Amino acid sequence: MLCVGLDPDPARFPQVVDGSVFEFCRAIVDATADVVCAFKPQIAYFAATGAEADLERLCVYIRDCHPETLLVLDAKRGDIGSTAEQYAREAFDRYGAHAVTVNPYLGGDSVEPFLRHPDGGVFVLCRTSNPGSGDFQSLPVDGRPLYLHVAERVAREWNTIGDCGLVVGATYPAELAEVRALVGDLPLLVPGVGAQGGDIAATVQAGSDSAGHGMVVNSSRAILYASSGADFADAARAEAIATRDALRAG
Repeated sequence: MLCVGLDPDPARFPQVVDGSVFEFCRAIVDATADVVCAFKPQIAYFAATGAEADLERLCVYIRDCHPETLLVLDAKRGDIGSTAEQYAREAFDRYGAHAVTVNPYLGGDSVEPFLRHPDGGVFVLCRTSNPGSGDFQSLPVDGRPLYLHVAERVAREWNTIGDCGLVVGATYPAELAEVRALVGDLPLLVPGVGAQGGDIAATVQAGSDSAGHGMVVNSSRAILYASSGADFADAARAEAIATRDALRAG
């Protein structure tokens, strides 16, 4: 169930990489591909340094060299329908992602272009892992928090249009269990383990589906920056294996 989030920060690269975003990410991908189910490049980390070409190259590399691994573009897109059409083209046609993260708060027409695209699925933000997520996501609406309304709408309506999952943070295991109980076996993208401190055993207990899986559990910085030396890829692999084994044991 492990996903490695690819959040390349050149300020944290080991000197041996010589600042190359693609080479750093490629080394991480090759070191961990056989122990993960997915890679999740975060588009902002590439765009902020003008490295979109590195992201394109990396997505092609993952699809060609590790074709069994899910490629999730973490973009959190959400805009009016005509603009969403362009974001869907960006995610699925330009970058070739298998799935993309989207923001539901502009409503169904802002997500529909992603759902109707023939080549990909979406993970819809539901109960995110950041400390301020409850400011709006937990607001009571008709006696239930807003994130449960989002989960229900995605599971019962949007998933009939295209392939859907939900983003629910490992940092809130009680809410994760609520969402799982409501949506059945819908796939969940679960950030928040590793550097954000989400408890792996609690996450597995709260979020597993009826088959004991059903989650894509993301760890980014704890794996990417397990070492700042020349052994950074080996250290990333060791951390990925430890996290994978903890998920299995959970």
